[in-house]
Amino acid sequence: MASFAGGALPPDHVIVSALRAGDEAMFAALLDTWSRGMLRVARSYVSTDDSAEEVVQDTWLAVIGAIDDFEGRSSVRTWVYRILVNAAKKRGLRESRTLPWSALEFDGGPGVDPSRFHGVDAGLPGSWKVAPAAWPTPENQALAAEVRGLIAEALAELPPRQRIVITLRDVEGCTSEEVCDILDISPANQRVLLHRARSVVRDRLEGYFRSVMAAE
Repeated sequence: MASFAGGALPPDHVIVSALRAGDEAMFAALLDTWSRGMLRVARSYVSTDDSAEEVVQDTWLAVIGAIDDFEGRSSVRTWVYRILVNAAKKRGLRESRTLPWSALEFDGGPGVDPSRFHGVDAGLPGSWKVAPAAWPTPENQALAAEVRGLIAEALAELPPRQRIVITLRDVEGCTSEEVCDILDISPANQRVLLHRARSVVRDRLEGYFRSVMAAE
């Protein structure tokens, strides 16, 4: 199998050329690097882990079948994730688990209480009136595992659109531009969905850390 400096993948043009040439080592490297994240994204749309795995498998088959048509208008990763999301949405609809992405322009759902922020007449409108409580740094693996579990629970309870945006941004490390390209949404919509998702997760964590600090 091919190895890359520091474990990083080569530039896109090298990846595309290798895939078009049937380079199995390059394909295996992409599988190792991207498949775990792709499973997380697919799971945001479908009802079981098995379904998510099938979506990822279908995505890789589609990538191989369409690589000759790749035009380079986006990065290879963005292109692959767009194929993944389309496949996952179709699978999710068949399972009657999710609404079509276009069904709602903006998700509802709770966010941070607006009274915690300064109004439009303040010197810094939208800033915190009182800063949120500082989060203690996890000092052991048990606490870190609890936090990861809490975040996973919070993500699972989010509306689908919020969950997929925060997963792409904060878990997979995609840029806002990549998320808009993958999901075909506007920058404003992406910001709203991400803000609401982060607000819910932060609210859950704030409550947890307050209880930890009180116990100490």
